[in-house]
Amino acid sequence: MSPDNGTLPSPAPEEFSFGTEPEHLRAWLTHHRIEEVDCAVPDIAGVARGKTMPAAKFAKLDAVHLPISIFHQTITGDYVGFEEDGQQLYAESDLMMVPDLDTIRPAPWASSPTAQVIHDATWQTGEPVEIAPRQVLKRVLKLFEDEGWLPVVAPELEFYLTKTNPDPDYPLEPPTGRSGRAGAGRQAYSLGAVDEYDKIVDDIYEYAERQYLKIDTIIQEGGAAQLEINLLHGDPVDLADQVFLFKRTIREAAFTHGCYATFMAKPLANQPGSAMHIHQSLADKTTGRNVFTDENGGPTKLFYQFLAGQQHYLPQATCLLAPYVNSYRRLVPGGAAPINVEWGNDNRSAGLRVPFSPSAARRVENRLAGSDANPYIAIAASLACGYLGIKKALEPRQAVVGNAYRSDHQLPRGLLEALTEFEDSADLHEILGKRFSHVYLELKRSEFEEFMRVISPWEREHLLLSV
Repeated sequence: MSPDNGTLPSPAPEEFSFGTEPEHLRAWLTHHRIEEVDCAVPDIAGVARGKTMPAAKFAKLDAVHLPISIFHQTITGDYVGFEEDGQQLYAESDLMMVPDLDTIRPAPWASSPTAQVIHDATWQTGEPVEIAPRQVLKRVLKLFEDEGWLPVVAPELEFYLTKTNPDPDYPLEPPTGRSGRAGAGRQAYSLGAVDEYDKIVDDIYEYAERQYLKIDTIIQEGGAAQLEINLLHGDPVDLADQVFLFKRTIREAAFTHGCYATFMAKPLANQPGSAMHIHQSLADKTTGRNVFTDENGGPTKLFYQFLAGQQHYLPQATCLLAPYVNSYRRLVPGGAAPINVEWGNDNRSAGLRVPFSPSAARRVENRLAGSDANPYIAIAASLACGYLGIKKALEPRQAVVGNAYRSDHQLPRGLLEALTEFEDSADLHEILGKRFSHVYLELKRSEFEEFMRVISPWEREHLLLSV
C-alpha cells in the first residue's frame, strides 16, 4: 500500500473527466480508434453484465436498458429473490444503465479496438437501484460523508495461475513456467517465482498501463503460481472499480498465454487460499488529514472505535466477505488465513492488522475478505462495520501479541452459519439497505442448496464402499 495512505486521493486523470459532454466522449473514442463499447454493470457476484454496441451508438449517450433480473441471478444462473417486488420482477421490468464516463478505458485484449465503461443502474424514475453493488458502496460512503469523513482504501488482490481445466471433475494444477517446470509453493516474495510467468506479468502491466490502471506492486505469494497485486490507495468506489477491471484484465492476460487466472478463495487443496486484504483509513473531508491520528501523532478515539466496530460486526458480515461455500475452505485453523477478529500491531496472524507506518498513514487492514468477494460489497461491508463502531462508541479488545492463529475460531465455519449471522444483524441491514440484504440472503441460500445437491469426490472415496 502506498505509504502516504490516509490523505485524500488524487483526482482521476483529466482524460476521464468527460462530465456529460458528448463531444468530449466522441473525441476520446476517435483518438483511441474505438469501434465497440462494452457497457458493464457489476452484479451481486461481481460478474460483468451488460451490452456491447458500436462506438458511434454509444457516443450518443442514448438510454441503455437491462432487465432487473440481473441483480437476482445466482452464480450458477438461477433467478431468486423475486417475492418482495412481485409483478415488477416477474414482468422483467427494465432498468436504466447510466455510464460513469470517468471509468471509460480501452480493452486492450480485444480483437478489435474496444472500450469498456462501468455503468450505474437506476430505475426509470432516475433513482438508483438500491440492490446494485456499486450503489450499496455509495450508500455507505454517504454516511461517512455526512459526518465529514472520506474513507480511503487500498485492496491487495491474490490469485492463482493454473493450467487450463475444461473438466471440473479434475483438480487444478499450476501451469508450466519458463523453466519448463510447474510452479512450486512456499516461494513467497521470490522474484524468481514471479519471473517463471514473466510473460503473463508483462501483459498484466501492459494491459494496466493502456487502461490507466495503477499497480503498486506484483509479488509472489505462498502458493504455487499464486501472485498478489497491490493497488494504490484512493476513493473506495474507484478502487472497487479497479478491482472489478483488474479481474477481467488478469484473466484475459492468462488466456493469452494458454492458462487460467482464478480468484477462487481456495482453488488448490494443499495450497494457501487467496485473499483480498482491504486497507482502510478516514480522511477529514475539509483538511484531508487522517482522522485516525491526533495532533501528537497518536491514535485517536475514532481509530479505536473503528477497530472495535470491525471486531464486533465482521463476524456478522462474513458472508459478504466470504460469499461461497468454497470461501470457508480458506478460513480454517492451520491455514494461512486468519480465523479471528483480533487486532495487532504489524501482526499478520490477526484478522485486523495495523501495519507499521508513519502516523499520517495509520490504517486498519482487514485480512478476512477473500479474492472471490465482490469488491463493492466487501469494501462496503468492511467500512460499514467500522462506521457502526464509531456511531456506537465501541471499544476494542487489547491488541493481540504473538501468534493469533492459535486464538479461538471467531468466524462462522461455513456459508449457512454466516448467512444466519447476517440475517440476524439488523444494524448491518440498516446500513447496507434492507432490500439488498434480503436479496443477498436469498441468492446465497439458493447457491448453498444447489451445492448440497452435488456429490463430492471425498464422499465417493470414503463412503462408497465403507458405510
